[in-house]
Amino acid sequence: MTSSPIFARPKTAALVLADGTAFIGEGYGAIGEKIGEVCFNTAITGYQEILTDPSYSNQIIAFTTPHIGNVGTNDLDDEAFSEPASSAAIGCISKAYPTKPSNWRSELGFDEWLQERGIIGLAGIDTRALTHIIREKGMQHASISHNADGNFDIAQLAQNAANWSGLEGLDLAKDVSTEVAYDFEALAGNMAEAAKFHVVVMDFGAKRNIMRDLAKIGARATVVPAATSFDEIMAFAPDGVMLSNGPGDPAKTGEYVVPVIKQLIAANIPIFGICLGHQMLGIALGGKTKKMKQGHHGANHPVQDLRSGKVEIVSMNHGFAVDTSSLPENVVETHVSLFDGSNCGLESKTAKAFSVQYHPEASPGPQDSFYLFEEFANLMQK
Repeated sequence: MTSSPIFARPKTAALVLADGTAFIGEGYGAIGEKIGEVCFNTAITGYQEILTDPSYSNQIIAFTTPHIGNVGTNDLDDEAFSEPASSAAIGCISKAYPTKPSNWRSELGFDEWLQERGIIGLAGIDTRALTHIIREKGMQHASISHNADGNFDIAQLAQNAANWSGLEGLDLAKDVSTEVAYDFEALAGNMAEAAKFHVVVMDFGAKRNIMRDLAKIGARATVVPAATSFDEIMAFAPDGVMLSNGPGDPAKTGEYVVPVIKQLIAANIPIFGICLGHQMLGIALGGKTKKMKQGHHGANHPVQDLRSGKVEIVSMNHGFAVDTSSLPENVVETHVSLFDGSNCGLESKTAKAFSVQYHPEASPGPQDSFYLFEEFANLMQK
């Protein structure tokens, strides 16, 4: 049975992989061409938070759930602090074309929201086939294009994707980090004055919800640029330091961040790392990181806490991981992925430092792992 021409839309967008595989579909969002790494995300909620997560810098996200954009967008659900022009993800792929928003919280339609942020949308392709390619061959270098006439030079787009350097060896934290230090106003008025702790957040692409969750444990947060020195951090007299999430190769960003982390460890400052922060803490403690084949992207990943045996459902977004075999004896692996056994957490036996690969601050969820913020509070209290 063929679809009615009333609902037919012109084929105005294309995703072309570096090997020449092409997916032609219906364009929405921004006009133009972007080149990056295409990955799939299995979450069925939180598309706005995902697309504004700075950890997705230079990535094209293929959503495995078919309907994206149906509830519109609003300012409160953005996770990035940067201006719309410097968005995190560069492309959005969905099976179904976004419909008009139907939600009381919506302030702007998805199509217009993507246009404002320079994110190219592609719908109407076989997202299962694309997911299968990524599953079997790993995350792919790709070009995503959207133009009104629907004419594409597939060979040239494939060449553009093939010429892209990839994420390995890229320091992207400097592109998404704040340029100046600031206080996050999550605790208002007298609450801020009565805060139990003062946490300095090293911003490698920090999500807003990290600071909101710090507020829940009674901490006021000062957010500082990724390249902030040890002396500059200590000038704030912090009770603890948060190493935030972020994009890019941890080894590259770690060239200037790891020496600072080592100084914080030596100063006995409590440290809590998330995602990219976890990876760089792993390097600072003597370990190494590696590029993953598919990466982990979704809000339904099972992770086991090896200390208690408890299994948590968590949100993940990473393409690099700490190599467990590289960890020295004074570092304990605390969490592992039940999908592939990759490292998802560590803590030092000799320093006040721990970290996780996943996102305990996930918004809209899951929220199984908020206890990690409470562990951070206990570490600062001690």
